[in-house]
Amino acid sequence: MRKSTLGALLAGFLSINTGNLQAIGEQTIILGGAAQWNAAENRRGIIEVTSVRPYPVLALSSERNGAEQSDLMTPPRRAIQGSLDLALSFDEGRTDLFRDETGHYAVSVSQAVTAMGPRWARVGLGAAYFQAGNLTNSAVSNGLADGPVVVIPQRQDALFSEGQSFKDFSVEFWLYPMNMENGEQILSWSSSHEALSGKRVSSRIQCAASRNRLQWTFSDFFTAPGNGARISVSLTGLSPIIPRSWSHHLIRFDSTTGLLEYLVNGSLECVRYATASGREGAEVYNPLVGEGNSLILGGRYTGFIDEFRVYGRFVENPELRKYPNQEGRVETRAIDLGEGQSSVLRIEALGGRASIRGGAIVNEYGGAGKYRFADDSALQFFIRTGDSPYRWTDADWRPFEPGVDFSNPIEARYVQLAAVFYPSGDGETTPYLEELRIVYRAHELPRPPSLVIAVARDGAVDLSWRGSPDPDATGYRVYYGVSKGEYFGSEAIEGASPIDAGNRASIRISGLRNGVLYYFAVAAYDLSASSRIGEFSREVSARPLRTTGE
Repeated sequence: MRKSTLGALLAGFLSINTGNLQAIGEQTIILGGAAQWNAAENRRGIIEVTSVRPYPVLALSSERNGAEQSDLMTPPRRAIQGSLDLALSFDEGRTDLFRDETGHYAVSVSQAVTAMGPRWARVGLGAAYFQAGNLTNSAVSNGLADGPVVVIPQRQDALFSEGQSFKDFSVEFWLYPMNMENGEQILSWSSSHEALSGKRVSSRIQCAASRNRLQWTFSDFFTAPGNGARISVSLTGLSPIIPRSWSHHLIRFDSTTGLLEYLVNGSLECVRYATASGREGAEVYNPLVGEGNSLILGGRYTGFIDEFRVYGRFVENPELRKYPNQEGRVETRAIDLGEGQSSVLRIEALGGRASIRGGAIVNEYGGAGKYRFADDSALQFFIRTGDSPYRWTDADWRPFEPGVDFSNPIEARYVQLAAVFYPSGDGETTPYLEELRIVYRAHELPRPPSLVIAVARDGAVDLSWRGSPDPDATGYRVYYGVSKGEYFGSEAIEGASPIDAGNRASIRISGLRNGVLYYFAVAAYDLSASSRIGEFSREVSARPLRTTGE
């Protein structure tokens, strides 16, 4: 065993000089901030946001339906509902990647559409920006004579595939118009069928702006179950659509009663009945799809569209919140403090809350002392510890208050942290976490004994010392050898170097060779680190000799 005095001195110097204005012996491990969030391995409903603080922060994801994502560049995997027929999230980051997440429809996009990032999205990672002025040239150059986004059925089980006769349906989307001028067309679906007269006529669904409101027109879309007669139905909203503001639009049909309803931001705007009389209680006409179906989005429209969805059911309660009414959670990996029985003194956290309103970020930075906000958004923190980075089944999560010293320091080798994110009451604000700091004191092994004395005997050496000043020292190990600073002795009756002297302050080492100069050092240990002893004492030496007295 080689003694390293220089290494011990450097270690002592570094332990005193780590950190700024820290108490002597305190050390800090930083997660997040400039250190990034690689340690935040287990995330549920949490994403990294880059536009709130100088470094990425953790915040709630606005994704729906059990979406999972690892970062802002990877579109989430959504749990597709059984009744969901068409889903355009516009989260892919590039227009050439826009797709129907159900796989029912093929999607083509012209240069009149721009993929926007999460800052402009109402929900999720992106939105589509439509520019009516760029439509003509770009649509022609891309072979899209009808509009900037064209959606065509590519599977027979698609709701709007040729010949489909279905019952309940709903269409919803988020809209952010720039001007909302008369005639702006949000969507247009068309197909053709043979009328009773034998002529081919068109069936259409159109949604267009009229006097700052949206008007829905279903032309020859609903069909009588018996003779195939068709009717047209029109609905107009009551509430004006405010430019440069997000609004949610939902139209839904109940095939049991023929009820057709239009809602804006969850409020009922208009009611009609697709029945023979146009009133409740008459024979209900149901949708019947003809040939050559295509859906055009944003044909003559300037603004954003997000989360365009079609369902094969009557949607009762649309989700209007930006952030779902459920918490998000992040857990770090096991953080190694380096030594067993290291003391966690406190956990510090930096964070705040943020909301995105029409591309503008409203940010309230709470710093290191505010984790609950006036709008009921909040952060809650938990800790658990262990002596192994793999065995956590018996470790319970304990809540703690960031920045407050633990009344009883937590002693462990490994620490795992968790943070729970709660959205605001109205679902428009997310708390965010910028940084976590683990302030701890590494477990200190006992200091070495002092006043080590070696007395030569016949074939032996008597060693004595003054015990370690540390109260947790529970024993001592004696190192010996025949070269200075090297303790590889093996001939002693008590055993090879090092010899466990137990909790004593002296020991006789016998079986040594007379006339050979031996070198000795003593180190203290405690029960928690019996395999990692403390620093060596000063070195002493003695030469066993047979004397006249002996």
